[in-house]
Amino acid sequence: MKENSPRTRGIAVAAAVGAAYAVLTMALAPISYGAVQLRVSEALCILPYFIPVTAWGLYAGCFLANLITGNIFDILLGSLATLAAGLLTARIGKRARTVPNQLLACLMPVVFNAVIVGAVITGAYEGLNIFRHFGVFTVNAAWVGLGEAVVLYVIGFPLMRYLPGLKFFREFVEKTRK
Repeated sequence: MKENSPRTRGIAVAAAVGAAYAVLTMALAPISYGAVQLRVSEALCILPYFIPVTAWGLYAGCFLANLITGNIFDILLGSLATLAAGLLTARIGKRARTVPNQLLACLMPVVFNAVIVGAVITGAYEGLNIFRHFGVFTVNAAWVGLGEAVVLYVIGFPLMRYLPGLKFFREFVEKTRK
């Protein structure tokens, strides 16, 4: 593999995004974990819209950040929620760059994390049969979804609108996507 090949560049970018996600999540630990969480690092989930390979970096970063919880379900399933959201966000990014598509891309992490992390939190406190505790699950999913929505629509969406206006960002995306 060439030192400056697109594949090498993509791996490096994904690794950098993963590291940023993990560090930001852990640095803001008091608000990043628990039934009510506001993971500021989730704003990075807009990046697959522009650079699809970053979905894998977000997955790795989320996996590392979730190691702190010690909850194997959170480590595995929470990270997979981030990966699924990132891959769908990347797919949406292949469409026309319209405001509705950007809003839809921001919705992916909200939905996946609300459902999956809401279930993980319910399972951690109420037992693995979340259907028996559907009311608790609904509350947990709503809180996780609300935190995600705040981050994605207050921080992420404005970044989606702002970043493409920066020449260096457009050039970086172009180099990375080759």
